[in-house]
Amino acid sequence: MTTKLFVFDPTAPEGTKGRQTRRALDSLKGKVVGFIDNSKPNYNHLVDDIGELLMRRYGVNSTVKHSKHLASIAASEEVMRDITNRCDFVIAGLGD
Repeated sequence: MTTKLFVFDPTAPEGTKGRQTRRALDSLKGKVVGFIDNSKPNYNHLVDDIGELLMRRYGVNSTVKHSKHLASIAASEEVMRDITNRCDFVIAGLGD
C-alpha cells in the first residue's frame, strides 16, 4: 500500500508590485510620524506616549493617527494614501 504525504508551504507568495525605496532619514527633527493602530488593546495608549516622546526628545513636528477596524485586515487604500502623502515615517504596531 502506497501512502501519499502532502506538505503545504505556509509562506505567503511574494508580491509582484514594485517596491519604492526610501532613503534613511537624516534626523527626526521637524518630521511627521504616522501611526497605524491595529485595534489591539492598549496600542492607542502606547501611540500617544510614543508620539509625545518623539516630539519632546527628538523634535518630531506632529503625528498622524489612523485605526484599522481589525488587526487581521490591511489598512484601506485611503489610509495608505493619507499616510504616504502626509508622513515622513510610519509606525504600525501591535498592542496587548
